[in-house]
Amino acid sequence: MVTDPIADYLTRIRNASLARHKVVEIPASKIKKEITKILFDKGYILNYKFEDETFPSTIKIALKYHPLTKEPAMTNIKRVSTPGLRKYVGVEDMPRVLNGLGIAIISTSKGLMTDKEARALNIGGEVICYIS
Repeated sequence: MVTDPIADYLTRIRNASLARHKVVEIPASKIKKEITKILFDKGYILNYKFEDETFPSTIKIALKYHPLTKEPAMTNIKRVSTPGLRKYVGVEDMPRVLNGLGIAIISTSKGLMTDKEARALNIGGEVICYIS
């Protein structure tokens, strides 16, 4: 049993990208699906597929690399709020990752969103992770 499924999700993506894998398969949950959608919308992954007909359901993620240098699109993935130490921020203390070049994924009362979207909606929440 995994005590922190989101950290496991981020670690699988980090390890697969460092090993230059094309696809990584991860056990699915609602929050992992939402994080995957955000990563796709912001251009950090090529594509994804939710396989709900299999048990347990999985997420297949096609990782993105720069065409010339073959470097991963996600160079830094960091889990911020853990089950042992939750990290909450208000809108005035919203983090900026790499001065706005990266994203912070925030769990708010309106669902998961990036730090920029939460700042625009003027709501705070729990900081899930930083991605750059």
